[in-house]
Amino acid sequence: MNKEKWTIENIGDQSGKTVIVTGSSSGIGYETAKVFADNGAEVIIAVRNATKGKNAEEKIKLQNPNANVKVMIVDLANLKSVREFAEKFNAGYDKLNLLINNAGVMIPPYSKTADGFELQFGTNHLGHFALTALLFDKLKATPDSRIVNVASMAHKYGNINFDDLNWEKRNYKAWSAYGDSKIANLYFTYYLANEIAKSDINTKVTASHPGWTATDLQRHSGMFEFLNKFFAMPAEQGVLPTLRAAIDTEAQSRDYFGPNGFQEWRGFPVKVESNKLSHNMEIAGKLWEVSEELTGIKFKINS
Repeated sequence: MNKEKWTIENIGDQSGKTVIVTGSSSGIGYETAKVFADNGAEVIIAVRNATKGKNAEEKIKLQNPNANVKVMIVDLANLKSVREFAEKFNAGYDKLNLLINNAGVMIPPYSKTADGFELQFGTNHLGHFALTALLFDKLKATPDSRIVNVASMAHKYGNINFDDLNWEKRNYKAWSAYGDSKIANLYFTYYLANEIAKSDINTKVTASHPGWTATDLQRHSGMFEFLNKFFAMPAEQGVLPTLRAAIDTEAQSRDYFGPNGFQEWRGFPVKVESNKLSHNMEIAGKLWEVSEELTGIKFKINS
């Protein structure tokens, strides 16, 4: 395996694997689904918009008629939808090798999820927390399964305010709320990895970030859309940290992958370090308890 310049050539045959990729109708999620399908995996395109999902499926099959891809609907901003997706998947599939929690929203105007949570925290963290919990029995029953949480460099300005998770008392700052949701992804990764380590479950939990990659996520920022022309990687390269986090056989739980270039903006995927605050397990534990309370879903590690 080329560790200096890790590319899709490092992936190899993924036949026999069942993979869920959330938010896979465009951007990094689409590229993730495409690469796994091209390498023989059965891929669930888990998306909110059925039309966009179908377009992604058709695009993959146009390039690879043998691709085994299926669209399933899940709205991570709606816990009822998350439950329905999990029930349908658990009833229809006997294994889950890879859950790639990729979907997200980035710096939208202030709004709330169907359940009343600030949109970014509710979608990027709580939706994926609930989905992972509801699919966890399937994951732990599948040998060598893995969960990948897609975070962001933006976690570095995340600092969760437990007294105002939904930004009802403070003036809304979209970037701060986004940073909160992304450090939450890392708290979830590290805390879940610690809990699994106490058991005999062989599921791994890793994380990744795409550096500076041009995607539809940035549609709310004219500045980013302009600067993308000069600094951003295409999604075909920005997907590499996610792919490495998902299939590198040497990766361990808690490993975090990002680009190897200046400021982790660009480059090829290597193991990187998240900031000190993201490793605070007291905060991570509190977030875990609050997440179970808010979603009404208990994470059953050992049951």
